[in-house]
This record gives sequence, C-alpha cells and structure tokens, in this order.
Amino acid sequence: MGVDELRAVARRVREAVLAAVEPGHAVRRVLSAVPGGFEVNGRRFDVRGRLALVAVGKASRAMSRAALEILGPLIANGIVVVPHGYPGDLADARLRVLRSGHPVPDEAGVRAADAVSAAVGGLEAGDCGLFLVSGGTSALLPSPAEPLTLQDLADTTRLLLSSGASIQELNAVRKHLGRISGGRLAEGCAGCLVTLAISDVVGDDLSVIGSGPTVADPSTFVDAKDVLEGRGLMDRVPGAVAERIRDGAAGRIPDTPKTIPRRHAAFIAASSAVAVAAAEEEVRHCGFQPVVLTSELAGEARDAGRSLAEAGLRARREGHPAVPPVCLLAAGETTVTLRGSGTGGRNQEIALAAACALEGEPGILLCSFATDGKDGNSNAAGACATGRTVEAGRRAGLDPEDCLARNDSGAFLQAAGELIVTGPTGTNVNDLTLVLVGR
Repeated sequence: MGVDELRAVARRVREAVLAAVEPGHAVRRVLSAVPGGFEVNGRRFDVRGRLALVAVGKASRAMSRAALEILGPLIANGIVVVPHGYPGDLADARLRVLRSGHPVPDEAGVRAADAVSAAVGGLEAGDCGLFLVSGGTSALLPSPAEPLTLQDLADTTRLLLSSGASIQELNAVRKHLGRISGGRLAEGCAGCLVTLAISDVVGDDLSVIGSGPTVADPSTFVDAKDVLEGRGLMDRVPGAVAERIRDGAAGRIPDTPKTIPRRHAAFIAASSAVAVAAAEEEVRHCGFQPVVLTSELAGEARDAGRSLAEAGLRARREGHPAVPPVCLLAAGETTVTLRGSGTGGRNQEIALAAACALEGEPGILLCSFATDGKDGNSNAAGACATGRTVEAGRRAGLDPEDCLARNDSGAFLQAAGELIVTGPTGTNVNDLTLVLVGR
C-alpha cells in the first residue's frame, strides 16, 4: 500500500471525525424541548421564569444555533462569545455576539466576562440559564480578581504555556486568579444554571473545561502554588500573582467553592471519545483494523511522536499489537516546552519527531491534528509524516533535529509539504493522532 493511499485514508478519517464532533450534532444528541422547560439526557428542567442562553468558546456559534432550533421561543435572550476571527453570525436579535482574545486574554475578553457575569448574576429564582461551554473559554472570559490586572493574567498564561504546563496545571492556576472561574459564576446565580460542555481536556473533567465557572472546584490555592513552583515560575510571574497565590495557600484568601447549589447541573455533550469512535468506524470501512493505544495522550509532544512512530514500526515488523493493515489511534493533548521561537504546535512536533523515527521506512503514515483546526502559533491544524518527510525537508535546506530544537516544526513540515490546513473548524475535542500501517 503506497503513501498516497494512506494519505487518502487519513483524509477520510479526519473528515469523519470532524463530522462526528460537530457541535450542533452534540447539542441535539442531549438537549430536547418539553412543555414548560427542557431535558438534558432525560433530566427535566422547568423554566418558570425566563431562559437565558450563554455560550462561550470555539464551538459557541454552532452550539447556540442548535439550542435555538431546539428551544425556539423559550429562549428570552443571551450572549455568545467567540474568539477573534471566528464567524459569529446568528441572525437572532435575542443574542448578543461578543469577541475576545485566545489563547492570551485581552480587554475585549474582560468586557465579555463582565457581560456574562451580569447576565448570569441577573437570573432570579425560577429563571434558568443554559450555559454552553467549549474549548477556549478560560482565555475568552478573563476576569482578574482584585488587585490583579489583565496584563498579570496574560503574562502568567504566556509563562505557563511556554513552560509546557498541561491544561490541568494551567487552569488550576487560572481558576485562582479570576472572579468567575472555579465555580464562582454558579455560586452567584440565584436561578438554575445548566451547563452543556464540549470537552477539550483529557478525562473530561468538568472542573477543568473552561476553568469550570459553573461547577465545584476540587483544586486549591495550594495546588496552584505547587504548579508555579514545580514549573519554576513563582519568581517569574507578576508579583501580584505570586502574592495572591501565596496568600491563598496560607488561608488568607477564601478558596474556590468546593460545592455549589444542587439546582445547578452540568453535562458532557461531546468529547474525544466520540472522535475516537468515529475514527475507528471509518478506518474499518477503509480496510484497517483500529487499535486505540490511549485516550489520554499527554507529555512532551516530541516524545509522543517518537513513541507512536515506534509503535507503527513494531506493528509492521512484529505484528504487535495487530497485524497490518492496522490503524493505531491516540487521543489527548500533549505539551510543548518552548526552547526556541519557531512556528508550529504540539501536533506538528509530534509529526516531525515521528518523521525522524520513520526516515526511510515505507508503508507507514502518521497524521496528528487538532480538532479545532489550529495547532500552536501556526495556521495549520497539524501535519503528516512518512518515511519520505525528512528527505523532502532536507532538500529544502532544513535540518529536522535543528528545527525540533528551535520549536520550528512548522517551517520544516511546510517545506516538506506535510502540513494539514483546515481553518477554524468550530469545534474542539482535543487532538487525534493516527498511525496507518499498510500491508
């Protein structure tokens, strides 16, 4: 089986995955209208007053459209927050569309956070809020606690991202720097707040998705302090941030709520499990045996890339864990520790590291991509790698190991013709990597 055939299979799998995790489909699977209210996964919520819709994240537009179709006139008003550059046309006068910064928060995000806080805080007993959350919410709704500034949050976010911190570590810190994250938004809501989340985190932890503004927060100031100290950042973050974290860890500042009122509820509408199931089904149609290696891929991207390439080589040479044609699948979210200032992202680092391990090897293709369509600081969703990738990049005058060392995987893979460019997909359920091993 040639590389071109493997590329065609990979493209079909990507298309099937994105169709399966389309946010509108996710909302329609779990939300339905009933007389006097609505149901989520069979659980009924009565609306005795008014119903407000709040949607935040990369999938907020599509999720809002589906909610409008399902609930129709039951929705009184609402707010939709999307990243800059994302389409936000909803053509419904009841909904106000706002845009803010991602992944680094901006002033527009502060205004959006204030608007969301006012909308939820204005709900009275008998009212209900439908909160639709998806990837990017943490950055899109910055709400710095006094006396922190937006710049403090932005600087801290940049340092954590460049250190290779996981989303769990990042949000453990962010939840303790904001006014509405970590359950505080729900804590101040007198009405009923129902959350539907499209999960972009490993393990689908609702307290991590979007920094968990509507659910109880198990993390503490001590956890946040451990993250900053463990990453060597306590002396590098802004002084006001370090002071707040230390004061909180010492008990001088109230922690995030560990319980919230029982009238609130939260549900997962879609996750990487849906993406993996769609990938399994499609590769079977293409004549490959699917093998899920992990649904919790984490750690340094380049290490994951080498390991996944080696797994593909073992399948071809030893028939383990399955005899080719086989598709090895891994879902999750790796991290990149910045050592240079190149272009790329975690999926491109996976691909370039895999290309180095696969150099000269026929019949294997690795494809790694972000389901939101944006990988790191590049315009690509991810990249592919085969036994020919390294040679193609070298012909363009680039060295793969040097590009890896400088976090410039994007430049190498662009020169090699391996980038995957989809544009914003309007959804986000983590990353997916497939290793196709032909006969």
